[in-house]
Amino acid sequence: MDDSRNKDATSSSTCFSHFCSSALRAKTLKSSSSANNSSDGLIRRLGVFDLILLGVGASIGAGIFVVTGTVARDAGPGVTISFILAGASCVLNALCYAELASRFPAIVGGAYMYAYTAFNEITAFLVFMQLMLDYHIGAASIARSLASYVATIFELIPALKGNIPPWVGHGGQEFFGGTLSINILAPILLAVLTVILCLGVGESSAVNSFMTAAKVVIVIFVIIVGSFKVDVDNWSPFAPNGVKHIFTGATVVFFAYVGFDAVANSAEESKRPQRDLPIGILGSLLVCVVLYVGVCLVITGMVPYNLLGEDAPLSEAFTSKGLKYVSILISIGAVAGLTTTLLVGLYVQMECFSEQSRLYLGLGRDGLLPSIFAKVHPIRHTPIHSQIWVGIIAAVLGGLFNVHILSHILSVGSLTGYSVVAACVVTLRWKNNTGNRVSSKCISTWCEGVLCIFLVACCGFAAGVLYRFGTHFIFMIVAVVIAIMACAALCFRQAYSDPPGFSCPWVPIVPSVCIFFNIFLFAQLHYEAWIRFIILSIVSVGIYAFYGQYHANPCSDETIIYHMAPEEDRH
Repeated sequence: MDDSRNKDATSSSTCFSHFCSSALRAKTLKSSSSANNSSDGLIRRLGVFDLILLGVGASIGAGIFVVTGTVARDAGPGVTISFILAGASCVLNALCYAELASRFPAIVGGAYMYAYTAFNEITAFLVFMQLMLDYHIGAASIARSLASYVATIFELIPALKGNIPPWVGHGGQEFFGGTLSINILAPILLAVLTVILCLGVGESSAVNSFMTAAKVVIVIFVIIVGSFKVDVDNWSPFAPNGVKHIFTGATVVFFAYVGFDAVANSAEESKRPQRDLPIGILGSLLVCVVLYVGVCLVITGMVPYNLLGEDAPLSEAFTSKGLKYVSILISIGAVAGLTTTLLVGLYVQMECFSEQSRLYLGLGRDGLLPSIFAKVHPIRHTPIHSQIWVGIIAAVLGGLFNVHILSHILSVGSLTGYSVVAACVVTLRWKNNTGNRVSSKCISTWCEGVLCIFLVACCGFAAGVLYRFGTHFIFMIVAVVIAIMACAALCFRQAYSDPPGFSCPWVPIVPSVCIFFNIFLFAQLHYEAWIRFIILSIVSVGIYAFYGQYHANPCSDETIIYHMAPEEDRH
Protein backbone atom coordinates (compact mmCIF):
# COMPACT_ATOMS: atom_id res chain seq x y z
CA MET A 1 0.00 0.00 0.00
CA ASP A 2 2.76 2.41 1.01
CA ASP A 3 4.80 1.36 -2.03
CA SER A 4 1.82 2.14 -4.29
CA ARG A 5 1.42 5.59 -2.75
CA ASN A 6 5.12 6.27 -3.11
CA LYS A 7 5.00 5.26 -6.78
CA ASP A 8 2.02 7.56 -7.39
CA ALA A 9 3.79 10.43 -5.65
CA THR A 10 6.94 9.80 -7.65
CA SER A 11 4.95 9.59 -10.89
CA SER A 12 3.15 12.88 -10.15
CA SER A 13 6.45 14.53 -9.29
CA THR A 14 8.00 13.24 -12.53
CA CYS A 15 5.06 14.49 -14.64
CA PHE A 16 5.20 17.94 -13.04
CA SER A 17 8.97 18.08 -13.47
CA HIS A 18 8.64 17.14 -17.15
CA PHE A 19 5.91 19.75 -17.64
CA CYS A 20 8.08 22.48 -16.11
CA SER A 21 11.18 21.57 -18.08
CA SER A 22 9.20 21.43 -21.33
CA ALA A 23 7.28 24.65 -20.68
CA LEU A 24 10.47 26.60 -19.98
CA ARG A 25 12.22 25.64 -23.24
CA ALA A 26 13.17 28.59 -25.45
CA LYS A 27 14.29 29.00 -29.05
CA THR A 28 17.64 30.39 -30.08
CA LEU A 29 18.36 32.21 -33.34
CA LYS A 30 21.54 31.64 -35.30
CA SER A 31 22.70 33.54 -38.34
CA SER A 32 22.71 31.37 -41.43
CA SER A 33 22.76 31.83 -45.15
CA SER A 34 20.63 28.74 -45.63
CA ALA A 35 17.43 30.50 -44.80
CA ASN A 36 16.46 31.00 -48.41
CA ASN A 37 18.19 28.08 -50.07
CA SER A 38 15.43 25.57 -49.62
CA SER A 39 13.42 24.90 -52.74
CA ASP A 40 10.13 24.87 -50.84
CA GLY A 41 10.51 28.39 -49.41
CA LEU A 42 8.23 31.31 -50.14
CA ILE A 43 9.17 33.67 -52.98
CA ARG A 44 10.45 37.16 -52.08
CA ARG A 45 8.12 39.25 -54.24
CA LEU A 46 6.75 41.97 -51.90
CA GLY A 47 8.23 45.49 -52.06
CA VAL A 48 7.63 48.36 -49.64
CA PHE A 49 4.50 49.54 -51.49
CA ASP A 50 3.12 45.98 -51.47
CA LEU A 51 3.70 45.77 -47.71
CA ILE A 52 1.88 49.06 -47.07
CA LEU A 53 -1.02 47.83 -49.22
CA LEU A 54 -0.98 44.55 -47.30
CA GLY A 55 -1.26 46.39 -43.97
CA VAL A 56 -3.95 48.74 -45.22
CA GLY A 57 -5.76 45.83 -46.83
CA ALA A 58 -5.86 43.98 -43.50
CA SER A 59 -7.12 47.00 -41.55
CA ILE A 60 -9.38 49.17 -43.69
CA GLY A 61 -12.61 47.25 -43.69
CA ALA A 62 -13.03 45.90 -40.18
CA GLY A 63 -12.90 49.37 -38.60
CA ILE A 64 -14.73 51.48 -41.16
CA PHE A 65 -17.32 49.06 -42.49
CA VAL A 66 -18.05 46.92 -39.41
CA VAL A 67 -17.40 48.15 -35.86
CA THR A 68 -17.98 51.87 -36.43
CA GLY A 69 -21.74 51.57 -35.98
CA THR A 70 -21.50 49.07 -33.13
CA VAL A 71 -19.10 51.19 -31.05
CA ALA A 72 -20.82 54.49 -31.91
CA ARG A 73 -24.05 53.24 -30.33
CA ASP A 74 -22.25 53.13 -26.97
CA ALA A 75 -19.58 55.82 -27.30
CA GLY A 76 -21.53 58.27 -29.48
CA PRO A 77 -19.44 60.71 -31.56
CA GLY A 78 -16.69 59.92 -29.05
CA VAL A 79 -16.00 56.84 -31.19
CA THR A 80 -13.54 59.18 -32.94
CA ILE A 81 -11.52 59.37 -29.72
CA SER A 82 -11.80 55.58 -29.38
CA PHE A 83 -10.08 55.19 -32.75
CA ILE A 84 -7.42 57.78 -31.84
CA LEU A 85 -6.65 56.06 -28.50
CA ALA A 86 -6.43 52.65 -30.14
CA GLY A 87 -4.28 54.14 -32.91
CA ALA A 88 -1.92 55.76 -30.40
CA SER A 89 -1.48 52.45 -28.63
CA CYS A 90 -0.87 50.73 -31.95
CA VAL A 91 1.82 53.24 -32.92
CA LEU A 92 3.79 52.17 -29.84
CA ASN A 93 3.08 48.52 -30.63
CA ALA A 94 4.17 49.10 -34.23
CA LEU A 95 7.54 50.47 -33.09
CA CYS A 96 8.11 47.28 -31.08
CA TYR A 97 6.93 45.05 -33.93
CA ALA A 98 9.12 46.94 -36.40
CA GLU A 99 12.26 46.31 -34.34
CA LEU A 100 11.63 42.59 -34.01
CA ALA A 101 10.56 42.23 -37.65
CA SER A 102 13.81 43.98 -38.65
CA ARG A 103 15.85 41.92 -36.19
CA PHE A 104 14.53 38.59 -37.51
CA PRO A 105 13.68 39.55 -41.10
CA ALA A 106 14.15 36.34 -43.08
CA ILE A 107 11.39 34.49 -41.29
CA VAL A 108 7.87 35.32 -40.28
CA GLY A 109 6.51 34.54 -36.87
CA GLY A 110 5.11 37.55 -35.12
CA ALA A 111 4.23 37.31 -31.44
CA TYR A 112 4.49 33.49 -31.27
CA MET A 113 8.07 33.29 -32.49
CA TYR A 114 9.18 36.37 -30.56
CA ALA A 115 7.74 34.99 -27.30
CA TYR A 116 9.31 31.59 -27.95
CA THR A 117 12.70 33.26 -28.42
CA ALA A 118 12.54 35.77 -25.57
CA PHE A 119 10.63 33.70 -23.00
CA ASN A 120 9.58 30.07 -23.27
CA GLU A 121 7.42 27.46 -24.95
CA ILE A 122 4.30 27.74 -22.79
CA THR A 123 4.20 31.53 -23.10
CA ALA A 124 4.48 31.27 -26.89
CA PHE A 125 1.70 28.68 -27.05
CA LEU A 126 -0.62 30.80 -24.88
CA VAL A 127 0.05 33.84 -27.07
CA PHE A 128 -0.67 31.78 -30.18
CA MET A 129 -4.02 30.52 -28.85
CA GLN A 130 -5.23 33.98 -27.78
CA LEU A 131 -4.20 35.62 -31.05
CA MET A 132 -5.65 32.85 -33.18
CA LEU A 133 -9.07 33.09 -31.56
CA ASP A 134 -8.97 36.87 -32.16
CA TYR A 135 -8.21 36.26 -35.84
CA HIS A 136 -10.97 33.64 -36.12
CA ILE A 137 -13.53 35.92 -34.44
CA GLY A 138 -12.39 38.88 -36.51
CA ALA A 139 -12.72 36.93 -39.76
CA ALA A 140 -16.18 35.73 -38.73
CA SER A 141 -17.47 39.21 -37.84
CA ILE A 142 -16.07 40.66 -41.06
CA ALA A 143 -17.72 37.89 -43.06
CA ARG A 144 -21.09 38.73 -41.47
CA SER A 145 -20.79 42.38 -42.49
CA LEU A 146 -19.50 41.41 -45.92
CA ALA A 147 -22.60 39.27 -46.39
CA SER A 148 -24.79 42.28 -45.55
CA TYR A 149 -23.02 44.52 -48.06
CA VAL A 150 -23.18 41.83 -50.75
CA ALA A 151 -26.92 41.53 -50.13
CA THR A 152 -27.21 45.31 -50.58
CA ILE A 153 -25.60 44.99 -54.02
CA PHE A 154 -27.87 42.08 -54.95
CA GLU A 155 -30.90 44.19 -54.04
CA LEU A 156 -30.06 46.48 -56.97
CA ILE A 157 -31.71 43.74 -59.04
CA PRO A 158 -35.46 44.60 -58.98
CA ALA A 159 -36.53 40.98 -58.57
CA LEU A 160 -34.42 40.58 -55.42
CA LYS A 161 -35.16 43.93 -53.78
CA GLY A 162 -36.79 43.25 -50.41
CA ASN A 163 -36.95 39.50 -51.11
CA ILE A 164 -33.63 38.36 -49.64
CA PRO A 165 -34.37 36.54 -46.34
CA PRO A 166 -32.34 37.56 -43.26
CA TRP A 167 -30.71 34.12 -42.95
CA VAL A 168 -29.10 34.70 -46.35
CA GLY A 169 -27.89 38.31 -46.30
CA HIS A 170 -28.84 41.07 -43.87
CA GLY A 171 -28.45 40.18 -40.20
CA GLY A 172 -29.50 36.59 -39.60
CA GLN A 173 -32.27 34.30 -38.40
CA GLU A 174 -32.13 34.64 -34.61
CA PHE A 175 -32.70 31.88 -32.07
CA PHE A 176 -32.55 31.71 -28.24
CA GLY A 177 -33.12 35.44 -27.82
CA GLY A 178 -30.45 36.42 -30.34
CA THR A 179 -27.67 34.28 -28.86
CA LEU A 180 -27.55 32.38 -32.15
CA SER A 181 -27.99 34.18 -35.46
CA ILE A 182 -27.94 31.90 -38.50
CA ASN A 183 -26.51 33.26 -41.76
CA ILE A 184 -25.47 31.06 -44.70
CA LEU A 185 -23.89 33.67 -46.99
CA ALA A 186 -21.00 34.42 -44.61
CA PRO A 187 -19.68 30.82 -44.60
CA ILE A 188 -20.04 30.65 -48.40
CA LEU A 189 -17.94 33.81 -48.82
CA LEU A 190 -15.32 32.44 -46.42
CA ALA A 191 -15.17 29.21 -48.42
CA VAL A 192 -14.51 31.13 -51.66
CA LEU A 193 -11.74 33.22 -50.07
CA THR A 194 -10.16 30.12 -48.54
CA VAL A 195 -9.92 28.58 -52.02
CA ILE A 196 -8.22 31.75 -53.30
CA LEU A 197 -5.66 31.54 -50.49
CA CYS A 198 -5.03 27.86 -51.21
CA LEU A 199 -4.01 28.86 -54.75
CA GLY A 200 -1.01 30.75 -53.37
CA VAL A 201 0.20 34.12 -52.15
CA GLY A 202 0.89 35.44 -55.64
CA GLU A 203 -2.73 35.18 -56.72
CA SER A 204 -4.13 36.45 -53.41
CA SER A 205 -1.59 39.31 -53.33
CA ALA A 206 -2.71 40.49 -56.75
CA VAL A 207 -6.36 40.44 -55.65
CA ASN A 208 -5.43 42.26 -52.44
CA SER A 209 -3.46 45.02 -54.20
CA PHE A 210 -6.27 45.78 -56.66
CA MET A 211 -9.05 45.79 -54.09
CA THR A 212 -7.05 47.74 -51.51
CA ALA A 213 -6.36 50.54 -53.99
CA ALA A 214 -10.04 50.59 -55.00
CA LYS A 215 -11.41 50.76 -51.46
CA VAL A 216 -8.98 53.50 -50.32
CA VAL A 217 -10.09 55.68 -53.25
CA ILE A 218 -13.75 55.01 -52.38
CA VAL A 219 -13.19 55.77 -48.68
CA ILE A 220 -11.52 59.10 -49.52
CA PHE A 221 -14.43 59.91 -51.85
CA VAL A 222 -16.89 59.05 -49.08
CA ILE A 223 -15.11 61.37 -46.63
CA ILE A 224 -15.17 64.26 -49.12
CA VAL A 225 -18.83 63.82 -50.13
CA GLY A 226 -20.02 63.09 -46.59
CA SER A 227 -18.33 66.20 -45.18
CA PHE A 228 -20.88 68.35 -47.06
CA LYS A 229 -23.75 66.56 -45.29
CA VAL A 230 -22.38 66.89 -41.75
CA ASP A 231 -24.64 68.46 -39.13
CA VAL A 232 -22.43 69.57 -36.24
CA ASP A 233 -25.43 69.33 -33.87
CA ASN A 234 -25.11 65.54 -34.16
CA TRP A 235 -21.73 65.78 -32.40
CA SER A 236 -23.41 66.99 -29.22
CA PRO A 237 -23.31 65.38 -26.73
CA PHE A 238 -19.90 64.10 -27.75
CA ALA A 239 -19.75 61.35 -25.08
CA PRO A 240 -23.44 60.68 -24.24
CA ASN A 241 -22.69 57.63 -22.07
CA GLY A 242 -19.52 58.92 -20.42
CA VAL A 243 -15.80 58.70 -21.05
CA LYS A 244 -15.67 55.07 -19.87
CA HIS A 245 -17.58 53.94 -22.96
CA ILE A 246 -14.97 55.70 -25.10
CA PHE A 247 -12.22 53.59 -23.48
CA THR A 248 -14.33 50.44 -23.84
CA GLY A 249 -14.87 51.38 -27.48
CA ALA A 250 -11.10 51.74 -27.90
CA THR A 251 -10.65 48.11 -26.86
CA VAL A 252 -13.17 46.99 -29.50
CA VAL A 253 -11.76 49.08 -32.36
CA PHE A 254 -8.22 48.05 -31.40
CA PHE A 255 -8.69 45.00 -33.60
CA ALA A 256 -9.29 47.32 -36.57
CA TYR A 257 -5.55 48.15 -36.59
CA VAL A 258 -4.11 44.65 -36.64
CA GLY A 259 -3.04 45.04 -40.27
CA PHE A 260 0.49 46.07 -39.27
CA ASP A 261 0.78 42.60 -37.69
CA ALA A 262 0.19 41.14 -41.15
CA VAL A 263 3.14 43.14 -42.49
CA ALA A 264 5.46 41.80 -39.79
CA ASN A 265 4.31 38.27 -40.58
CA SER A 266 5.22 38.69 -44.28
CA ALA A 267 8.95 38.90 -43.66
CA GLU A 268 9.88 35.85 -45.70
CA GLU A 269 8.15 37.26 -48.79
CA SER A 270 9.68 40.75 -48.53
CA LYS A 271 12.37 41.68 -51.05
CA ARG A 272 14.39 43.79 -48.57
CA PRO A 273 12.86 42.94 -45.20
CA GLN A 274 15.19 44.84 -42.88
CA ARG A 275 14.53 48.17 -44.62
CA ASP A 276 10.99 47.66 -45.93
CA LEU A 277 9.25 46.03 -42.96
CA PRO A 278 9.47 49.02 -40.57
CA ILE A 279 8.34 51.36 -43.36
CA GLY A 280 5.46 49.04 -44.26
CA ILE A 281 4.34 48.68 -40.65
CA LEU A 282 4.39 52.37 -39.68
CA GLY A 283 3.21 53.58 -43.10
CA SER A 284 0.14 51.36 -43.22
CA LEU A 285 -0.75 52.24 -39.63
CA LEU A 286 -0.61 56.01 -40.22
CA VAL A 287 -2.78 55.71 -43.36
CA CYS A 288 -5.37 53.76 -41.38
CA VAL A 289 -5.46 56.26 -38.49
CA VAL A 290 -6.14 59.18 -40.86
CA LEU A 291 -8.88 57.33 -42.75
CA TYR A 292 -10.58 56.00 -39.59
CA VAL A 293 -10.74 59.43 -37.95
CA GLY A 294 -12.08 61.01 -41.14
CA VAL A 295 -14.83 58.42 -41.54
CA CYS A 296 -15.85 58.60 -37.85
CA LEU A 297 -16.22 62.38 -37.98
CA VAL A 298 -18.30 62.18 -41.16
CA ILE A 299 -20.60 59.33 -40.19
CA THR A 300 -21.40 60.62 -36.68
CA GLY A 301 -21.94 64.10 -38.12
CA MET A 302 -24.36 62.87 -40.78
CA VAL A 303 -26.59 60.67 -38.62
CA PRO A 304 -27.35 60.71 -34.86
CA TYR A 305 -25.21 58.03 -33.21
CA ASN A 306 -28.21 56.08 -31.88
CA LEU A 307 -29.62 55.68 -35.42
CA LEU A 308 -26.49 54.13 -36.95
CA GLY A 309 -26.83 50.55 -38.17
CA GLU A 310 -24.57 47.79 -36.90
CA ASP A 311 -24.09 45.61 -39.99
CA ALA A 312 -23.75 48.28 -42.72
CA PRO A 313 -23.51 51.68 -40.95
CA LEU A 314 -21.89 53.67 -43.77
CA SER A 315 -24.26 52.75 -46.58
CA GLU A 316 -27.29 53.21 -44.33
CA ALA A 317 -26.07 56.67 -43.29
CA PHE A 318 -25.77 57.88 -46.88
CA THR A 319 -29.09 56.30 -47.85
CA SER A 320 -30.80 58.23 -45.05
CA LYS A 321 -29.44 61.45 -46.57
CA GLY A 322 -30.82 60.62 -50.02
CA LEU A 323 -27.41 59.82 -51.48
CA LYS A 324 -28.33 56.41 -52.85
CA TYR A 325 -25.56 56.44 -55.46
CA VAL A 326 -22.97 56.97 -52.74
CA SER A 327 -24.56 54.16 -50.73
CA ILE A 328 -24.13 51.83 -53.69
CA LEU A 329 -20.52 52.96 -54.10
CA ILE A 330 -19.94 52.33 -50.39
CA SER A 331 -21.37 48.82 -50.69
CA ILE A 332 -18.96 48.13 -53.55
CA GLY A 333 -16.10 49.58 -51.52
CA ALA A 334 -17.17 47.56 -48.50
CA VAL A 335 -17.17 44.35 -50.49
CA ALA A 336 -13.66 45.19 -51.72
CA GLY A 337 -12.57 46.31 -48.27
CA LEU A 338 -13.94 43.39 -46.30
CA THR A 339 -12.77 40.92 -48.94
CA THR A 340 -9.17 42.13 -48.70
CA THR A 341 -9.41 42.24 -44.90
CA LEU A 342 -10.59 38.63 -44.89
CA LEU A 343 -7.91 37.60 -47.40
CA VAL A 344 -5.14 39.09 -45.29
CA GLY A 345 -6.77 38.05 -42.02
CA LEU A 346 -7.07 34.41 -43.09
CA TYR A 347 -3.58 34.62 -44.61
CA VAL A 348 -2.06 35.96 -41.37
CA GLN A 349 -3.57 33.12 -39.37
CA MET A 350 -1.35 30.72 -41.26
CA GLU A 351 1.72 32.93 -41.63
CA CYS A 352 5.22 31.55 -41.29
CA PHE A 353 6.65 30.93 -37.87
CA SER A 354 9.31 28.48 -38.84
CA GLU A 355 11.54 28.61 -41.88
CA GLN A 356 9.43 28.18 -45.03
CA SER A 357 6.20 27.64 -43.11
CA ARG A 358 3.11 29.44 -41.84
CA LEU A 359 1.74 29.83 -38.37
CA TYR A 360 -0.31 26.67 -38.03
CA LEU A 361 2.26 24.96 -40.18
CA GLY A 362 4.97 26.23 -37.83
CA LEU A 363 3.28 24.84 -34.74
CA GLY A 364 2.72 21.56 -36.57
CA ARG A 365 6.43 21.33 -37.31
CA ASP A 366 7.30 22.37 -33.76
CA GLY A 367 5.11 19.51 -32.57
CA LEU A 368 2.77 21.72 -30.55
CA LEU A 369 -0.06 20.87 -32.97
CA PRO A 370 -0.73 17.62 -34.91
CA SER A 371 1.62 16.95 -37.80
CA ILE A 372 -1.17 17.32 -40.39
CA PHE A 373 -0.71 21.08 -40.04
CA ALA A 374 2.94 20.67 -41.13
CA LYS A 375 2.12 19.61 -44.68
CA VAL A 376 2.72 22.00 -47.61
CA HIS A 377 1.37 21.62 -51.16
CA PRO A 378 4.37 20.65 -53.34
CA ILE A 379 3.39 23.00 -56.20
CA ARG A 380 1.44 25.85 -54.63
CA HIS A 381 3.70 26.06 -51.57
CA THR A 382 0.69 26.74 -49.35
CA PRO A 383 -0.34 24.89 -46.17
CA ILE A 384 -3.66 23.67 -47.53
CA HIS A 385 -4.69 21.73 -44.40
CA SER A 386 -4.10 24.81 -42.26
CA GLN A 387 -5.98 27.02 -44.72
CA ILE A 388 -8.98 24.69 -44.71
CA TRP A 389 -8.97 24.43 -40.90
CA VAL A 390 -8.93 28.22 -40.46
CA GLY A 391 -11.70 28.60 -43.04
CA ILE A 392 -13.87 26.03 -41.26
CA ILE A 393 -13.50 27.67 -37.82
CA ALA A 394 -14.24 31.15 -39.17
CA ALA A 395 -17.18 29.83 -41.21
CA VAL A 396 -18.77 28.16 -38.16
CA LEU A 397 -18.44 31.32 -36.06
CA GLY A 398 -19.63 33.55 -38.92
CA GLY A 399 -22.61 31.32 -39.61
CA LEU A 400 -23.82 31.16 -35.99
CA PHE A 401 -23.10 34.55 -34.35
CA ASN A 402 -23.81 38.16 -35.30
CA VAL A 403 -21.40 41.11 -35.24
CA HIS A 404 -22.66 42.42 -31.90
CA ILE A 405 -21.95 39.16 -30.05
CA LEU A 406 -18.58 38.64 -31.74
CA SER A 407 -17.36 42.20 -31.16
CA HIS A 408 -17.73 41.84 -27.38
CA ILE A 409 -15.01 39.18 -27.21
CA LEU A 410 -12.62 40.78 -29.71
CA SER A 411 -9.19 42.33 -29.04
CA VAL A 412 -8.29 40.09 -26.07
CA GLY A 413 -5.59 38.27 -28.00
CA SER A 414 -4.35 41.41 -29.75
CA LEU A 415 -3.89 43.37 -26.51
CA THR A 416 -2.17 40.52 -24.67
CA GLY A 417 -0.11 39.46 -27.68
CA TYR A 418 1.15 42.96 -28.38
CA SER A 419 2.04 43.40 -24.71
CA VAL A 420 4.16 40.25 -24.90
CA VAL A 421 5.85 41.57 -28.07
CA ALA A 422 6.75 44.81 -26.23
CA ALA A 423 8.19 42.72 -23.39
CA CYS A 424 10.20 40.72 -25.95
CA VAL A 425 11.82 43.94 -27.23
CA VAL A 426 13.07 44.68 -23.72
CA THR A 427 14.32 41.18 -22.87
CA LEU A 428 16.05 40.63 -26.21
CA ARG A 429 17.93 43.93 -25.77
CA TRP A 430 19.48 42.78 -22.50
CA LYS A 431 23.19 42.04 -22.82
CA ASN A 432 24.26 38.46 -22.02
CA ASN A 433 20.58 37.49 -22.12
CA THR A 434 21.13 33.76 -21.73
CA GLY A 435 23.83 34.09 -19.11
CA ASN A 436 21.68 36.32 -16.95
CA ARG A 437 18.99 33.64 -16.63
CA VAL A 438 21.16 31.62 -14.25
CA SER A 439 22.81 33.37 -11.32
CA SER A 440 24.27 32.55 -7.94
CA LYS A 441 22.26 35.42 -6.44
CA CYS A 442 18.83 34.90 -4.86
CA ILE A 443 17.31 36.19 -8.08
CA SER A 444 19.05 36.49 -11.44
CA THR A 445 19.25 39.77 -13.32
CA TRP A 446 17.05 38.32 -16.06
CA CYS A 447 14.35 37.25 -13.58
CA GLU A 448 14.53 40.63 -11.88
CA GLY A 449 13.88 42.33 -15.21
CA VAL A 450 10.98 40.01 -16.04
CA LEU A 451 9.43 40.73 -12.64
CA CYS A 452 9.68 44.47 -13.34
CA ILE A 453 7.91 43.99 -16.70
CA PHE A 454 5.23 41.89 -14.99
CA LEU A 455 4.81 44.61 -12.34
CA VAL A 456 4.26 47.23 -15.07
CA ALA A 457 1.54 45.03 -16.58
CA CYS A 458 -0.11 44.48 -13.18
CA CYS A 459 -0.12 48.22 -12.51
CA GLY A 460 -1.70 48.84 -15.91
CA PHE A 461 -4.46 46.35 -15.12
CA ALA A 462 -4.96 47.77 -11.62
CA ALA A 463 -5.20 51.33 -12.96
CA GLY A 464 -7.67 50.16 -15.60
CA VAL A 465 -9.88 48.36 -13.09
CA LEU A 466 -9.78 51.29 -10.65
CA TYR A 467 -10.76 53.68 -13.43
CA ARG A 468 -13.50 51.38 -14.69
CA PHE A 469 -15.19 51.13 -11.29
CA GLY A 470 -14.81 54.82 -10.48
CA THR A 471 -12.57 54.63 -7.41
CA HIS A 472 -10.75 57.67 -6.07
CA PHE A 473 -8.08 58.93 -8.46
CA ILE A 474 -5.39 58.72 -5.76
CA PHE A 475 -5.39 54.93 -6.06
CA MET A 476 -4.78 55.21 -9.81
CA ILE A 477 -1.87 57.57 -9.13
CA VAL A 478 -0.36 54.97 -6.78
CA ALA A 479 -0.55 52.35 -9.55
CA VAL A 480 1.07 54.73 -12.04
CA VAL A 481 3.86 55.62 -9.59
CA ILE A 482 4.65 51.95 -8.95
CA ALA A 483 4.76 51.34 -12.72
CA ILE A 484 7.17 54.28 -13.12
CA MET A 485 9.42 52.85 -10.39
CA ALA A 486 9.43 49.44 -12.13
CA CYS A 487 10.30 51.14 -15.42
CA ALA A 488 13.11 53.04 -13.68
CA ALA A 489 14.46 49.73 -12.38
CA LEU A 490 14.45 48.41 -15.95
CA CYS A 491 16.39 51.48 -17.06
CA PHE A 492 19.10 51.42 -14.42
CA ARG A 493 19.36 47.77 -13.35
CA GLN A 494 19.77 46.27 -16.86
CA ALA A 495 22.42 46.67 -19.56
CA TYR A 496 21.08 47.06 -23.10
CA SER A 497 22.64 46.35 -26.48
CA ASP A 498 21.84 47.98 -29.83
CA PRO A 499 19.96 45.68 -32.21
CA PRO A 500 20.77 45.37 -35.92
CA GLY A 501 18.45 47.20 -38.30
CA PHE A 502 15.54 49.31 -37.09
CA SER A 503 15.68 50.26 -33.42
CA CYS A 504 12.65 51.09 -31.27
CA PRO A 505 13.40 54.45 -29.58
CA TRP A 506 13.75 54.94 -25.82
CA VAL A 507 13.89 51.30 -24.73
CA PRO A 508 12.70 50.29 -22.14
CA ILE A 509 10.44 53.36 -21.70
CA VAL A 510 8.42 53.01 -24.92
CA PRO A 511 7.80 49.24 -24.48
CA SER A 512 6.85 49.80 -20.83
CA VAL A 513 4.34 52.52 -21.75
CA CYS A 514 3.05 50.20 -24.47
CA ILE A 515 2.52 47.36 -21.98
CA PHE A 516 0.89 49.64 -19.40
CA PHE A 517 -1.55 51.17 -21.89
CA ASN A 518 -2.39 47.83 -23.55
CA ILE A 519 -3.25 46.22 -20.23
CA PHE A 520 -5.13 49.37 -19.14
CA LEU A 521 -7.29 48.93 -22.24
CA PHE A 522 -7.57 45.20 -21.47
CA ALA A 523 -9.22 46.15 -18.17
CA GLN A 524 -11.88 48.10 -20.13
CA LEU A 525 -12.97 45.06 -22.16
CA HIS A 526 -16.48 43.65 -21.91
CA TYR A 527 -16.93 41.03 -19.18
CA GLU A 528 -17.46 38.36 -21.84
CA ALA A 529 -13.94 39.04 -23.09
CA TRP A 530 -12.46 38.47 -19.61
CA ILE A 531 -14.32 35.16 -19.37
CA ARG A 532 -13.08 34.18 -22.83
CA PHE A 533 -9.47 34.99 -21.82
CA ILE A 534 -9.62 32.87 -18.66
CA ILE A 535 -11.36 29.88 -20.26
CA LEU A 536 -9.09 29.83 -23.33
CA SER A 537 -5.99 30.11 -21.13
CA ILE A 538 -7.09 27.09 -19.08
CA VAL A 539 -7.91 25.13 -22.24
CA SER A 540 -4.54 26.10 -23.77
CA VAL A 541 -2.60 24.90 -20.74
CA GLY A 542 -4.59 21.65 -20.86
CA ILE A 543 -3.81 21.11 -24.56
CA TYR A 544 -0.14 21.79 -23.93
CA ALA A 545 -0.03 19.53 -20.86
CA PHE A 546 -1.70 16.56 -22.56
CA TYR A 547 -0.32 16.97 -26.10
CA GLY A 548 2.15 19.77 -26.77
CA GLN A 549 4.82 18.99 -24.18
CA TYR A 550 5.07 15.36 -25.32
CA HIS A 551 5.13 16.03 -29.07
CA ALA A 552 7.31 19.15 -29.26
CA ASN A 553 10.40 18.68 -31.43
CA PRO A 554 13.30 20.41 -29.68
CA CYS A 555 16.85 19.88 -30.90
CA SER A 556 19.30 17.82 -28.93
CA ASP A 557 20.29 20.85 -26.85
CA GLU A 558 16.61 21.55 -26.14
CA THR A 559 16.51 24.59 -28.37
CA ILE A 560 14.92 24.99 -31.77
CA ILE A 561 17.05 26.79 -34.31
CA TYR A 562 15.50 29.49 -36.48
CA HIS A 563 17.55 31.25 -39.14
CA MET A 564 18.04 34.99 -39.47
CA ALA A 565 18.28 36.72 -42.82
CA PRO A 566 21.41 36.10 -44.86
CA GLU A 567 23.73 39.11 -45.05
CA GLU A 568 22.70 40.18 -48.55
CA ASP A 569 19.03 40.47 -47.48
CA ARG A 570 19.69 42.72 -44.48
CA HIS A 571 20.22 45.89 -46.50
